[in-house]
Amino acid sequence: MSGVAPASGATALERLRALGLTLPAVPSPAGSYVPAVRTGHLVFTAGQLPLVDGELAATGLVGLDVPPERARELAATAALNALAAAAQVAGGLDRILRAVKVVGYVASAPGFTAQPGVVDGASELLGRVLGDAGRHARSAVGVASLPKGAPVEVELIVAVQPRDE
Repeated sequence: MSGVAPASGATALERLRALGLTLPAVPSPAGSYVPAVRTGHLVFTAGQLPLVDGELAATGLVGLDVPPERARELAATAALNALAAAAQVAGGLDRILRAVKVVGYVASAPGFTAQPGVVDGASELLGRVLGDAGRHARSAVGVASLPKGAPVEVELIVAVQPRDE
């Protein structure tokens, strides 16, 4: 996740492009759920994995199979996927007003306790894309395993602009 620092007054979409990123396609759910749901001015995403072009970017336990630095990058990828799911329901990325809450799950090797540092990857990506509106409440949770052997999973709650009526 590199790129030039965007201007502070830039839109989220302009910031995303300045970072050299695009919102990925939202994958079809792997079960009986939807990628995101809107209720009122909030959008809740399902847990998003670090998929790149529909494939899991890495598998394994953080602190054993996946180094924490790599897991941090994967958390940013999962957050980008969550933004894509939220934007799809909101009517576009620039309709997202702010990140409200992030929950990051880290498939952790026994004794691994640096989950907050891993989930910082998601938080930092949101800050780079949404600016000050990317600041959010957060939980970083260590778990024994995640779907498909993913090392991280990210859920996102965002506030969005009212629907045009």
